[in-house]
Amino acid sequence: MGNKSLKWQLPFLVLLIVGTVLILRKQAPYQTDQGMVFGTIYKITYQSKENLKSEIEAELQKVDNSLSPFNKQSVITRINNNTDMSVDSMFTHVFQLAKSISKETNGAFDITVAPLVNAWGFGFKNATNVTPATIDSIRQFVGISKINLVDGKIVKDDPRTMLDCSAIAKGFGVDYVARMFDRKGIKNYMIDIGGELVIKGENPKMETWRIGINKPIDDSLSVNQEIQTVLEITGVGLATSGNYRNFYYKDGKKYAHTIDPRTGYPIQHNILSSTVVAKDCATADAYATSFMVLGLDSAKAICAAHPELDAYFIYTKDDGKMDIYFTEGMKKYLKN
Repeated sequence: MGNKSLKWQLPFLVLLIVGTVLILRKQAPYQTDQGMVFGTIYKITYQSKENLKSEIEAELQKVDNSLSPFNKQSVITRINNNTDMSVDSMFTHVFQLAKSISKETNGAFDITVAPLVNAWGFGFKNATNVTPATIDSIRQFVGISKINLVDGKIVKDDPRTMLDCSAIAKGFGVDYVARMFDRKGIKNYMIDIGGELVIKGENPKMETWRIGINKPIDDSLSVNQEIQTVLEITGVGLATSGNYRNFYYKDGKKYAHTIDPRTGYPIQHNILSSTVVAKDCATADAYATSFMVLGLDSAKAICAAHPELDAYFIYTKDDGKMDIYFTEGMKKYLKN
């Protein structure tokens, strides 16, 4: 009886295998595009019958035209030059989100930090000879409360106030491409712009996307790829901020690129790397930077007040040894 039953089952098994293969062949292939944008590398993998690189780069160019201070014709550049003009919808969205997050972080996130970033040599203008007097003079016109959006136009209390959206614009660019994919009905993709990501659906192996978090080793040339941990994650925005790649030494002292807008000086906190998971990448991007400014204890408090955020911090303990802290919600993504 057993052999007869097996003989009847074999044809159905063969049909099942053949049908599965045919279904898989009908599925759209995965495309991978990469290039340069916003002064960094982008890499985008997505399941689509057609290659969309030209459309992706057109979307990214729209974001650059609005939010890049390196683009001489962008909206943000013209605002910094005090041009009388109405802003576009992209700038409006980012500005309002930046205002909201600045309030939630008690000013740790502030897009008017541009003059301070420039003064320290990390922005879109050359560094100056920084003295305490220099910082005090600049701080007079730094502060997001000193700039408002009124009837579609930016109004400044002081014309010297300048904007730098670099801690949120990359994340917004990732979100902007993601929205294009969603409009096109693309279900599976990973968009990565300089380490800021939106992940959705499954990877080419039909598995949950796996994202590595680098160990925060001083690496100004970005050659270190040593992994601290791996996340299995999908359906979210993710961003990492750290001071182990963008820094310089002067007179034997390390100066990191994250500036505390409340003091005017590069941060000296114990967080080495801040990874944030949120509903969108712009939000994750802004909070990842904010947590670098705030330090571990204040970052924990913000996370506790915002359960919609998950975070993974690598920090230095009092004895100089490296340790980690992550929110309860982060546990579901951690796989090693």
